[in-house]
Amino acid sequence: MKYWLSACLAVAAQSAYADCGPDEGTCKTTLGEYHIELPNAENPPLLVFLHGYGGSGSGTMNNRSMVEPLLARGYAVMAPEGLERPDRGGTKSWNFYPGFGERDETAFLSEVVNDAAERFGIDSDRAVLGGFSAGGFMVNYLACDAPETFSAYVPVSGGFWRPHPEACNGPVRLFHTHGWIDNVVPLEGRLLGGGRFHQGDIFAGLEIWRVANGCVDTKPSGFSTTGPFMRRYWSGCADGSALEFALFPGGHNVPNGWADMMVDWYEGLPGG
Repeated sequence: MKYWLSACLAVAAQSAYADCGPDEGTCKTTLGEYHIELPNAENPPLLVFLHGYGGSGSGTMNNRSMVEPLLARGYAVMAPEGLERPDRGGTKSWNFYPGFGERDETAFLSEVVNDAAERFGIDSDRAVLGGFSAGGFMVNYLACDAPETFSAYVPVSGGFWRPHPEACNGPVRLFHTHGWIDNVVPLEGRLLGGGRFHQGDIFAGLEIWRVANGCVDTKPSGFSTTGPFMRRYWSGCADGSALEFALFPGGHNVPNGWADMMVDWYEGLPGG
């Protein structure tokens, strides 16, 4: 309750929390539940952001350095709740890898976007899927299997696991952000669970996306910087696609400035 009161006071002029369930700020659907905060705007675009392993949707909404810039730009922010894993004491994560759960996450995330469109009038055609760490892995796998589900994908600190997908459906519009000194999800990947699991290589994942997007060259088409972010992008790819990668000098976190950078990228896309 303390969070809701303090957060509402901080952003009351530009946003409002949704109240559509027995728990304040929580909306329930057939397959799960989500939290959402709305800007002071009609028919707003939406960022759906998936929490990391062991996190929660309510915890995502507590990340005010990410949420408030999005609200100020007129975006609704949604934070769904991941699956509780009984084998891990109820720890929440996402079903992107065999054995990680039974919920159809594409169906769940489509359901919550449609629910928010019906309840709050968000623009489901401008729904962007982002996520951090395990949530970022989920973003990549959903984009790989069903790229038409969201208008763009913006994972942070999460790619694929080995064995990497042989191929992804495409084209896709994707902007991946990663920390240079991330040692939880290193750029090169790492072994987990005594070698039972292997996080994939982020650069190998970018190659998969270049193929899915039909890019004619592996070489980046251009480079830029935004504050601490070092960016590279690929053009000469399929119509309707976009692929960009940004490195920042930190570790395993959603960095300050990410929200505005991501919105600038998205709104610069055709139809964004």
